[in-house]
Amino acid sequence: MNDSALYAPASPFDSIAPDAPLTLLGGLTPRQFMQEYWQKKPLLVRQAIPNFVPPVDPRALFALADQDDVESRLVTFFRNRWKMDHGPFAPANLPALKQKQWTLLVQSVNLFHPAVAALLGQFRFVPDARLDDVMISYATDGGGVGPHFDSYDVFLLQAHGKRRWQVSTQSDLTLRSGLPLKILANFEPQDTWTLEPGDMLYLPPQCAHDGVAEGECMTYSIGFRAPGFRELSGHFLAWLADSLEDHPDFAGLYADPDQLPTTTPARIPAAMPVALAERLRKLQWDDGMIAEFLGAYLSEPKANAVFSSPKRPALERFERQATAQGIRLAAASIALYDERHFYINGETYEPPQALKAHLVRLADTRQLAGSDLARDAALPDLMDTLFGWYEAGWIETGKH
Repeated sequence: MNDSALYAPASPFDSIAPDAPLTLLGGLTPRQFMQEYWQKKPLLVRQAIPNFVPPVDPRALFALADQDDVESRLVTFFRNRWKMDHGPFAPANLPALKQKQWTLLVQSVNLFHPAVAALLGQFRFVPDARLDDVMISYATDGGGVGPHFDSYDVFLLQAHGKRRWQVSTQSDLTLRSGLPLKILANFEPQDTWTLEPGDMLYLPPQCAHDGVAEGECMTYSIGFRAPGFRELSGHFLAWLADSLEDHPDFAGLYADPDQLPTTTPARIPAAMPVALAERLRKLQWDDGMIAEFLGAYLSEPKANAVFSSPKRPALERFERQATAQGIRLAAASIALYDERHFYINGETYEPPQALKAHLVRLADTRQLAGSDLARDAALPDLMDTLFGWYEAGWIETGKH
């Protein structure tokens, strides 16, 4: 199959046809990739992005690592000893570029660089609810973080220089003790590949791997999270607790008008756990409540996400700009939806039927055309709702 037959979206956030072969996937269709590789086995793609020009160079990455609101780590392997430090890092405090075997890892670069956020558009055949972030690593010769495994799916896109990857589907995931990093105790590589700019390696969760820089290099890691059921259950119960404020069965205080004098004051009264158990048995939830929780939880922005509110926002000015230029989701905004609700940055909105198509399109394409907004500007709540999100910095005027 020649490259001209492969499909590529016209713009960063166009929908991706599930049965169109993608250069990004080496000629596989998204459907083939998801059925044969996703969460199953590694995939190496040579020239997944031909002639790739990294939007963030080392100097820009070092500047990001110096910011207080950016999560970064420095991993070194000097004198046969692993060490990891957390940022921010002033460029002058990083090791010398000529020094071998060190790596700088910068998380969530997509929140701070529009071109990196746009890169994510090529991976939106995977649901946004699974997306974590784009981490960029810079390494000098021999740099890496040791043989390890991740608990999430990751696409490793080589951006600059070369990195040698060794990969194993081994079942032994025992970790070495006493180290600041999670490094495998017994790594037995099965495949070895050297990636050059534009090459990409997909790895499913718990696939053992070790990447070592061959000279100076940069790698973009597009990660997709898989939240644990224990984590989700704990957050759901906390969310459920917040909903009890207006629940009639949980109003009032514990009362014990029939309590008798006691000679064992430290003993918990038997009636107290019985009374609470009676209330808890009345606590019920359904699939709709679980779906609403998931939408709000999964759309929560990163803790270090920053939204820039416009200066002196005015509804009339916003309407003129939006209908002329269109609107787009801010890079840090997360918008999801289900059959009933629209979720944006942890907030739940139950839109009127007339607005649903607009909000679905906003979430799926991360933008709305000015012509669509001009046509339907008179719909009740449309402009008021969008203006509220504009005031918060969650949406911006203009196209991606």
